[in-house]
Amino acid sequence: MEMEANGLESNEIEKRKVGIMRVRVESEDPSAKDLDDFMIRRFLRARDLDIDKASALLLKFLSWRRAFMPNGSISESQIPTELAQKKLFMQGHDKKGRPIIVVFGAKHIPYKGNLEEFKRYVVYCLEKVCASMPRGEEKFIAIADIEGWGFTNSDIRAYLAALSILQDCYPERLGKLFLVHVPYVFMTAWKVVYPFIDSKTKKKIIFVENKNIRSILLGDIDESQLPDVYGGKLPLVPIQDS
Repeated sequence: MEMEANGLESNEIEKRKVGIMRVRVESEDPSAKDLDDFMIRRFLRARDLDIDKASALLLKFLSWRRAFMPNGSISESQIPTELAQKKLFMQGHDKKGRPIIVVFGAKHIPYKGNLEEFKRYVVYCLEKVCASMPRGEEKFIAIADIEGWGFTNSDIRAYLAALSILQDCYPERLGKLFLVHVPYVFMTAWKVVYPFIDSKTKKKIIFVENKNIRSILLGDIDESQLPDVYGGKLPLVPIQDS
């Protein structure tokens, strides 16, 4: 009973802070009137319910979104090279109803001038994933398959850009990230990126040993929803076709 009471009290505090934050953000950026309370709550939670920090993050996001997506979305014609690499797939849902994405690190091939298109690709993918979420669900889960990754795939600037977009523009969207088939050589890049990962995101990352991949994934995903490449029933679907 005490736990329930504490839960209700924390919900009320959160709800009140969402209201205060809405007034503050809308006074500085009228476009915030179009945001639902869930979105404001995600930014608030990302900053541990600190209204000042969360408001600053949300205002920065709204400004970024207008500049980065003046038409409100990223079209496939803006990311042809990234889509052609067929490195990210989306199909099925985990036991909590969260959409599942699979990304293959060895299919990412950096090329001259790729960073801006890559950023657009990341936003395109996150927008598609978020749009596919069932009503009431706010998170997705990801499987990052690093099999075959080598230095020709290494792209630290792209990794940091993707991390920044995920943490600053789509906070509290990632539910869990499984890293599978991780070669030792990948850890050189991981050590560079790791310090930039915030503490909340770090807690969602799980390195999975090869021998345990299927059993660990089945802890969160029913076999009927598990990608067939990991012994499940669902074929992979490229993000642009999902």
